[in-house]
Amino acid sequence: MTHQAGLTDPALMSAEQLLSLYTRRALSPVETFKAVTERILRLNPRLNAFAVMNPHAVVAARESEARWAASRPIGILDGVPATVKDLLDMAGLPTRRGSRLTDPAPVAEDAPAVLSLRAAGAVIIGKTTTTEFGWKTPGDNPLHGITRNPWNTDHTPGGSSSGAAAAGAAGFGALHVGTDAGGSVRIPAAWCGLVGLKPTFGRIPQWPLGAFANVVCAGPMTRTVRDNALLFSVLARHDLRDPLCLPDDAGFPGGRDWRDTIEHGVVGLRIGVLSRLGFDAPADADAVAGVERAAELLAEAGAEIEAADADLPDTSTVFGRVWGVALARLVSGFAEADREKLDPGLLEVAAVEGGMSAIDFAGADMLRIACAHAMARLHQRFDLVLCPTVPNGPPLADALTIDPTRSLWRNWAPWTFAFNLTRQPAITVPVGLGANGLPRSAQIAAAQHRDDLVFRAARTIEIAQPFATLE
Repeated sequence: MTHQAGLTDPALMSAEQLLSLYTRRALSPVETFKAVTERILRLNPRLNAFAVMNPHAVVAARESEARWAASRPIGILDGVPATVKDLLDMAGLPTRRGSRLTDPAPVAEDAPAVLSLRAAGAVIIGKTTTTEFGWKTPGDNPLHGITRNPWNTDHTPGGSSSGAAAAGAAGFGALHVGTDAGGSVRIPAAWCGLVGLKPTFGRIPQWPLGAFANVVCAGPMTRTVRDNALLFSVLARHDLRDPLCLPDDAGFPGGRDWRDTIEHGVVGLRIGVLSRLGFDAPADADAVAGVERAAELLAEAGAEIEAADADLPDTSTVFGRVWGVALARLVSGFAEADREKLDPGLLEVAAVEGGMSAIDFAGADMLRIACAHAMARLHQRFDLVLCPTVPNGPPLADALTIDPTRSLWRNWAPWTFAFNLTRQPAITVPVGLGANGLPRSAQIAAAQHRDDLVFRAARTIEIAQPFATLE
């Protein structure tokens, strides 16, 4: 069953709603924590969204409640329940990355995103599941098994931020942090009816850097656009540990609140609708309908909509090389006797791409830069571009992964990985339900560093057509 805003269950409230109630003493962080944990106990055995729970979360909720009672919240997320993907380090808990080959011992230091959440007062419920090392889209891994989609548990939530998407849709907290190397925030967000942002590369710091360091971004996954911008405001802060992260925006010494311009609308903005991203990517009727509906809503709000052509090289070939070489390098770090414990599909891709020459890989990186140049030139004409997020609905959760190299650019990520290559911000937003009762979506991208524009467009769509929420 779905319904719209005006929720009374704290587990289904937005972060902004929770914070407003905390301010008025109409709700406490402990009450919210209890509501969230009740839903987890009831629903998670079927969904399998968590890699590990945080045993200290209840203490964090009590400490937050005491701060609110004294009118002394420590940050803009104080008392809001959140989760982090199990590719990010959280001190005191292991980082297993969905693999049987990782160290089960607790790590000593928080990743930048986790440190930012703690500093803002968020109550971190636990760490969510990921595909093994974040390598694929279907939401399963050898260590924790299959994660399922709350809209229909026969289907996958997508990946690699599978648990974050399932947790967000199921009401296991308002705020969720995923990572995205080729669509791993946006794809599961699309299939679970969430807002998912892949920001400008380097905007959110990461450490340690994983296998996909040159294309991956951490990103917020939420049920509303404003919550997405709120969480982004906390995460997008410079951290000296990450040599690839951007400095804090000049003029915002205390940190930028990305909600400040989110209500400015799209009047006069030029939006190009992309029908291809360097190759003929598939898009079923629901994918096309999602883009058409988003274009209609943006046009009604005052944007200028027209067809666009980015004149890109074949991005499927470029990303396939970046992806495959990263996985081949990852596999090479394990003893041959242990490799049988890895996901068979991961091994298959590594074997196919592992023999690539340094010259070929350097050529792929030059093509990546050519993609970024082509999109930068396109954004001289268009403020934003619009296209599908996913080519089709979510596959069955129990389906075997067959021919992963072809699946990457046919079934999983043909509409998302180009924006990782170009390093520009891209957001997915739900735009109603398809004929199968599952969420439809659309994807909006802007030029590098114009994360504000994707928020404005996404918020415009949300206002015009509020998103359905699972009860």
